[in-house]
Amino acid sequence: MASDVGQDYISDSGDRYTQPTNAVEEPPKGFLKAVKYLGPSVIVTSTIVGSGEVILTASLGAAVGYGMLWWILLSCWSKSIVQAELTRYIILSGDTYIRALNRTPGKVKLYKDYKVSWPVILVFLSFFTSISGLGGLIGGATLAILLMFPNIDSTLVIACLAGTTMLLLGTGSYKRLESVMLAMVACFTFITILCFILMQGTEYATTIDQLASGFKFEFYPEFAFLALAAYGYTGVNSGEIASYTYWCIEKGYPARIGPYQSSSEWVNRARGWLSVLRTDVWVTLLILTLATIPFYFLGAGVLHATGQAPTGQETIRALSGMYTETLGSWSLWVFALGAFFILYSSTVSAVAAQSRVLPDYFIEFGFLSRDRVDRRKQITKWWIFLAPIAGFFIAVFIQRPVLLVSITACVFALMLPIQTWVTLYLQKKRLPKDIQPKKSTAYFLKFTLLLQCVMAYLVLYYVVFKMS
Repeated sequence: MASDVGQDYISDSGDRYTQPTNAVEEPPKGFLKAVKYLGPSVIVTSTIVGSGEVILTASLGAAVGYGMLWWILLSCWSKSIVQAELTRYIILSGDTYIRALNRTPGKVKLYKDYKVSWPVILVFLSFFTSISGLGGLIGGATLAILLMFPNIDSTLVIACLAGTTMLLLGTGSYKRLESVMLAMVACFTFITILCFILMQGTEYATTIDQLASGFKFEFYPEFAFLALAAYGYTGVNSGEIASYTYWCIEKGYPARIGPYQSSSEWVNRARGWLSVLRTDVWVTLLILTLATIPFYFLGAGVLHATGQAPTGQETIRALSGMYTETLGSWSLWVFALGAFFILYSSTVSAVAAQSRVLPDYFIEFGFLSRDRVDRRKQITKWWIFLAPIAGFFIAVFIQRPVLLVSITACVFALMLPIQTWVTLYLQKKRLPKDIQPKKSTAYFLKFTLLLQCVMAYLVLYYVVFKMS
């Protein structure tokens, strides 16, 4: 294996959270054998397909019709390359996400002589917007419950959802989380597709001409804020890319690869597990596309066609009203159940993801030793208890879930180019050449970085300057 002078290549991470001892395992051969090693895609999809799809995607369709279908597909597909390539580095190096960020240049002094890289500071600040977003997610799930049971007190529903979240996640177990999320993802994907199929038997059926109009690459400046929020929150966003790396860690990918060794055996084992990772990413992309596009079609084909342009919570009510008018009162339950599973699964998986990231901040800020895996687990369990309480108070006292979701979405859109730059930097500086991605992948990552920089500029322009 070639060695380059001045390169800081990966080595044994020394982190028993990511690479416990005696966990090395050869990769499965063939798709069928690899299936049992998939799973992170299911958890992250439960976060991806959430308020962005139910609220923002349908709202954009209602506002502009089919004309921005290309935009929604772009938001779904353009970020998966970052998901795959950042996770490539994570499972090969044994670094966690925050530790990987802290390996980039540009240190900021925190206290005394302790410094961290600037991306860590920015991601830490964005962590607080994700907490506020929990209120929006719980509020949206509550609205879906109220569609089915309108006479129940909303505060009671919010409290029950917060308490249920604690119970579901209380053990901190990855396997339990994966099982719960698999059930929820299966439910909302089936119901979403069923809703779309049912609509094809009504006057609102989607036509070929309408589909074709969605690929004329039209953009509507008057709806720029909504479009940018949809881009930031549909598909896999920066927060979900970060959480995906932790689910891959807890699924055991870096543990099975083992600490880096300059040997052909290690390289072959790593390539085998990278193949499993790519399959898992493709599963993510397939599920999120199947669960996202129908909501855009419903917004464009029904709400826009009838002259309605609701926003936020009104979108859910308008869609549910449309179902009952065209298909009968029974269909309200189908739609409401689908909306609930989508929004509540996002709540559960978001809390779980935050509980994995939080201990890393303590480690990188110098308050916790990396070898204290037991303390990491304790912090995870405490956050699983505290986060739903925070979400409860936010949902009750700041009853504007759409605003909370949109703010979080725009912050995530701003973080995407930083995340992509970090991925490019780490791959070039820390991965030996024989486990680096192909040149075509690197070029596509650079193109994605350029695209995301443009999006970040537009967010700043339309949200900060235009609306100030």
